[in-house]
Amino acid sequence: MRGEAPLNLTDVADRGDDILAEIERAVVGKRHALSLILMSLLAGGHVLLEDYPGLAKTLTARSFARVLGLSFKRIQFTPDLLPADVVGTYILRREKEEFELRPGPIFAQIILADEINRATPRTQSALLEAMQEGQVTLEGETHPLPQPFMVLATQNPIEYEGTFALPEAQLDRFLIRARFGYPARSDEVEILSRRITRRAPEETLKPVTCAEELLEMRAAVEDVHVDPDLLEYMARLTEATRDHASVEVGASPRGTLALLLLSRARAAMEGRDYVIPDDIKQVAVPALVHRLIIRPELWQQQTKPEQVIQGTLDRVPVPKAERWGATRS
Repeated sequence: MRGEAPLNLTDVADRGDDILAEIERAVVGKRHALSLILMSLLAGGHVLLEDYPGLAKTLTARSFARVLGLSFKRIQFTPDLLPADVVGTYILRREKEEFELRPGPIFAQIILADEINRATPRTQSALLEAMQEGQVTLEGETHPLPQPFMVLATQNPIEYEGTFALPEAQLDRFLIRARFGYPARSDEVEILSRRITRRAPEETLKPVTCAEELLEMRAAVEDVHVDPDLLEYMARLTEATRDHASVEVGASPRGTLALLLLSRARAAMEGRDYVIPDDIKQVAVPALVHRLIIRPELWQQQTKPEQVIQGTLDRVPVPKAERWGATRS
């Protein structure tokens, strides 16, 4: 699966197509959302999947782990879940008269944090260090997590009774928030047809890459050029969210960084070694939507963060250039 020569950006695009094609054998008609998740992985970020039950969120997480050749753990978040149930704890081995680390499920490469908003804030916070630093500290000892590492959290936009809204500090740790939405009728018919054909509950997917190659793909993305005018454009977009009349709290600099990371990953998946304005526009909503807080009085008017970001994209002028990669030094 891995060649001897370092991967280049053409290899990243080809391998990305192979990964998505294999996952689409199980997850039908969701190419855009699947691409966003893969971009997040290449950018070293985490994903919040927010959608109704039964729309393949759990299947997607399992499929990515299988196709990418990564270890996978599912954590079902409930009100009685404790931080130790996530990160692990030390237990006393009487026969050895010493404490031994019992690692929690966080010690895997892809973590499905299912219905994350059903756990208490204390338990939710157990993910913060892992998501930000790629490590866990227990009893004063720091333990690195296996790389690549990604948290794919889900939450249900309905049935809020008994849930705990994620604090803004934790929402900001997710590189994107994505939604699948209901499938088109033709895709739903395809789902049924495939179920009949395979004569089994789920498709059996094959690994098409491995952890080592994924890390090489991440390294290759670092070679994607970004014109200084486009860096200015990213900063103007997030600045405009802070000044918007409908917004109480706008996107932080972490949101601007998300635009950079995702636009470079998208360019690489398109086989380009430079970012164009359309890369930024395509990732702006999933990168920023969960970072905005709408003024409370405007919720009654059903003002949504997506509308604010789309309006910002329409309003902020796009820099002009003949070829965005031409100014690379």
